[in-house]
Amino acid sequence: MILSDFERAVLAGTLGNAGERMAMELVVESARLLGAQRLVEIHSSHIDGCLYHGDSGTLYCEKLASEGARVKVPATTNVGALNLLKPQQCRLSPAQRKMAYRLMVAHETMGCLPSWTCAPYQAGARPALGQQVAWGESNAVAFINTVLGARSNRYGDFLDIACAISARAPDYGLHRPEYRYATLLIDLCGLSVRLRRQSAFYPVLGALIGRLAGASIAAVTGIPADATEDQLKALCAGAASTGALALVHLVGVTPEAPDLPTAFGGKAPESTIKITRDMVIQARDSLSLATSGPIDSVAIGSPHCSRDECRELLRLAQGRAFCVPVYLCLGRHTLMALQTDATDRALLALGVELVVDTCVVVTPILPATPGVMMTNSAKFAHYASGNTGHLPIFGSLPDCVASAQQGRVVWDQAIWS
Repeated sequence: MILSDFERAVLAGTLGNAGERMAMELVVESARLLGAQRLVEIHSSHIDGCLYHGDSGTLYCEKLASEGARVKVPATTNVGALNLLKPQQCRLSPAQRKMAYRLMVAHETMGCLPSWTCAPYQAGARPALGQQVAWGESNAVAFINTVLGARSNRYGDFLDIACAISARAPDYGLHRPEYRYATLLIDLCGLSVRLRRQSAFYPVLGALIGRLAGASIAAVTGIPADATEDQLKALCAGAASTGALALVHLVGVTPEAPDLPTAFGGKAPESTIKITRDMVIQARDSLSLATSGPIDSVAIGSPHCSRDECRELLRLAQGRAFCVPVYLCLGRHTLMALQTDATDRALLALGVELVVDTCVVVTPILPATPGVMMTNSAKFAHYASGNTGHLPIFGSLPDCVASAQQGRVVWDQAIWS
């Protein structure tokens, strides 16, 4: 590998401390295994490894922290396993709760910004076009590549914090411009404009793109130029959940894809798929493992809800209380915004359970007895059964509100016609 004098000095232990050397060793060895010839300097990181999956993650980060490692670039934290404002909300054993807390503390000790959100790009962390970064959390990586035009591969636990400490990442994959061109064309132009403007369409489309593209880079034509950031957020989350992708060229939206020739680097697509309404309906239905009858809960906020999404939930409720638990997952930055006009109190009065710092699919918050969970999130729907035992039902946000108020599945099929 071709390393700079700085990188060699850290590896040799002549520059920096033991924690920095450990982090650099991990990044360099990962680069070697990935076939990278050098490292790339990064400008920020988003750390997914602060979510507790077992004691090894906690002990690893505490080792780095105790050896003096500190992040050298702005590094936000993804969701943890605890709502630090309401720790008892998560049904972890005392030992698990302690280790999960220690893991979150270790990241703060190393200088990470305690954002505790899977949507840091809506909390002020927005890397610039072309900027090299090392981010974890699949939806966040897909969003910054697709919507902002930053450059990151999907970095996993342990490597993400090592990249933040060393300010380096392996120079391969999406860090390199030649690997950012699309090879697959997905055409939406046969769908009605009305459907393409529905918010519920975007998580479904994302799930469909993920299944069609896998690890390939797709270019998608037919996305309205005025699609909202929350709609694009839902698309990226769905695509990154069902597929291994980290970048989708939304032609006319993605900064690197103003037109098809640019998205494909001047080459012709290797294949083209024209999306039909039947394909959309099939993708929508695949997100549900139950189809009718009573529901036990509603879960909103994967990725974490924005202020606009929270206020839309309140508007749709029209003051009618919910008869099943409604779990609203959001970051602290959003909670603070809701507190400025008492929206948080209005939601609580309806029976909403606010879930901050974490989410209901990564830590035990949903009712202990598995049941049926309705959601407007493709990501929640994709992971719910395996992670929680609850059977998901996918619906629009209005569907989720109406179902929560009646305690049974309520679907408005008109938006899909």
